[in-house]
Amino acid sequence: MKEDSYGIGEGPATRVSLSLPEGTAAAISERVGKREFSAYVAAAVERELRGQILDEYLADYERRKGAISAQEQDKARQIFDEVFADEAQWPAAS
Repeated sequence: MKEDSYGIGEGPATRVSLSLPEGTAAAISERVGKREFSAYVAAAVERELRGQILDEYLADYERRKGAISAQEQDKARQIFDEVFADEAQWPAAS
């Protein structure tokens, strides 16, 4: 039987154990309330993953094509954010 495979932000919710410093957990709860805690953490993790994927892509591009200026990196991040802002499908980490 083939295991289901989901991209970032896809699939049913699954319970995981998460340890956070008490102050961080309290700050999140104060900001979004107990009911939205998991959604807040999930969104933060997805943003981090998206950033890492872009960083990996830019590093690979630089290895293949040469250095990218800070201005070009900023433009790439802006374009990446615009392209995937409304997308249900996120790129998969390599």
